[in-house]
Amino acid sequence: MTEPCPAPMVALAQRLADSSGSVVRRYFRTPVTIDDKADASPVTIADREAEHVIRTIIESQRPDDGIYGEEHGTKNLDAEWVWVIDPIDGTKSFITGRPIFGTLIALLHHGRPVLGIIDQPIVGDRWIGVEGRPTTHNGQPVRVRPCPGGLGTAMFGTTSPDLFPGSDYDAYRRVAAKVKTAAYGGDCYTYGLLASGYYDLVVESGLKLYDFAALVPVVTGAGGLMTDWEGKPLDAKSSGRVIAAGEPLTHQEAMKALAG
Repeated sequence: MTEPCPAPMVALAQRLADSSGSVVRRYFRTPVTIDDKADASPVTIADREAEHVIRTIIESQRPDDGIYGEEHGTKNLDAEWVWVIDPIDGTKSFITGRPIFGTLIALLHHGRPVLGIIDQPIVGDRWIGVEGRPTTHNGQPVRVRPCPGGLGTAMFGTTSPDLFPGSDYDAYRRVAAKVKTAAYGGDCYTYGLLASGYYDLVVESGLKLYDFAALVPVVTGAGGLMTDWEGKPLDAKSSGRVIAAGEPLTHQEAMKALAG
């Protein structure tokens, strides 16, 4: 049986994270210029340079693979293997000096995420999720924690309530009203903490492929579930409304609350 993600691909992904981390560390807590993108979200030279380094290595080592990057566009998206890059997921945290952002590197096989890395180069946290293998944090296997009481006993996280558009905000409020505790901020970092057993549920809306592709193998490889709001698997065609949960009961109750 063919491996879902061959070992050389995993090694290459770690090299990409090492290289981008060197760039990010160089610019963190320095007076970088902050530009606004078309959607008014911030971007810096660190975002652009980190993605450039990643793409250069991919194009050298895997020239036939596709690339889907946040800052420098897409190429060859109909390839069997497509790399998905978010050089700094959580730029607002980066520019305010908070080390709760991360670099996201994912690999899609025929549109499905089979490898994901969440790398926090300042703190030194790295989660690696590979389909068919246990998720690791800094080389050690991690596991989601039990949450037998469902939403009523759940530690819930989301980046910001302000990021839920229109009726999605009402759906978010229905979930937040049922959980035991809520904590905000963290972007991709929160999903790594869920995989390590510190959160029980994350719900977000409006994510792009580069925001969530790397998270799926990390969460599922730690025994969790990650789907869209209807419970469907996440892939290149997903809408960007996501649920990540440590246990099936929490996931089911979150879907029910979101649906109203």
